Amino acid sequence: MTWAAEAWLAYRLRWKRRRLLFRALRKRRQLDPVRDLTSLIKPDDILVFSTVRNEALRLPFFLAHYRALGVGHFLIVDNDSDDGTQEYLAAQPDVSVWHSGHSYKLSRFGVDWLTWLQIRFGHGHWCLTVDADEILIYPHHDTRPMQALTEWLDAHGRQSFGTMMLDMYPKGKLDAERYEAGADPFERLCWFDGGNYVMQKKRDLHNLWIQGGVRARKFFAERPERAPTLGKTPLVKWNRRFAYVSSAHSILPRRLNLVYDDQGGERLSGILLHTKFLHVVVARSAEEKHRAEHFANSALYDDYYDSLQTAPDLWCEQSHRLTGWRQLEAMGLMSRGNWT
Repeated sequence: MTWAAEAWLAYRLRWKRRRLLFRALRKRRQLDPVRDLTSLIKPDDILVFSTVRNEALRLPFFLAHYRALGVGHFLIVDNDSDDGTQEYLAAQPDVSVWHSGHSYKLSRFGVDWLTWLQIRFGHGHWCLTVDADEILIYPHHDTRPMQALTEWLDAHGRQSFGTMMLDMYPKGKLDAERYEAGADPFERLCWFDGGNYVMQKKRDLHNLWIQGGVRARKFFAERPERAPTLGKTPLVKWNRRFAYVSSAHSILPRRLNLVYDDQGGERLSGILLHTKFLHVVVARSAEEKHRAEHFANSALYDDYYDSLQTAPDLWCEQSHRLTGWRQLEAMGLMSRGNWT
């Protein structure tokens, strides 16, 4: 890319970021506070931001996991749940909750709402932006709290931390066993695809576009370009001028997307263990197909939802059973970098 082209792209991206921040400013009117405990946030708290809908089943483990890692406060937007999610969250001592009945898709899949909350409450904090079905692990997460990770990142001048989302699934039909709230989902979702991943560096935003895993293998084998992207930058030392572009897959300023070593080495990175394939995915797939809120071109994914409604067995002879973060590091799916 020529100097002139690069300068023009940088100019366009600055204006894109301003437009995204302005969108968030406008969308703030779609949020109604349910329980605001943000006055309890301490200056050094790590914050979790999430948009949820009907996640009462996953939330007990989700909250317990992140509390154990050292998260100080949760800021959550409930998008019109009717399963008790909002009431459950409002009863928690470290959760601030807002409600919105507006379109998830038209809020850029909840990103506009969270951007506003990050502007208001995230500035200067390490902020983790995750869905209720995403469980962060990183090297030494079993012995070192997240504060140890963020202190190391601060000491090395890094403002962002990259991950790959790893789809976890059971052996057998998806609805063969029921999951109970609060249980460890990885006692059942203990299998993953280990080696069928492809990645490319996006020319404009410099983020890694990763595709593959069980969803590419099982549901998008004929159209792999439609498989969900798995690269994310969920943990960021936030500034009110930052804005996610596409969920947590990419962010502006684009320097925050450089969470990898483009010189052939390795940088510290993590994994988001994805619990999408609990038994409830079978019934919810029909609902999500009807709502058409989760993909920009939802009709293109009708076959995906139809397949999930048959409760397929995602396991194959090449599936790997999860044993821990060291296994994932040895397979090249995450890295300690020079964090020892």
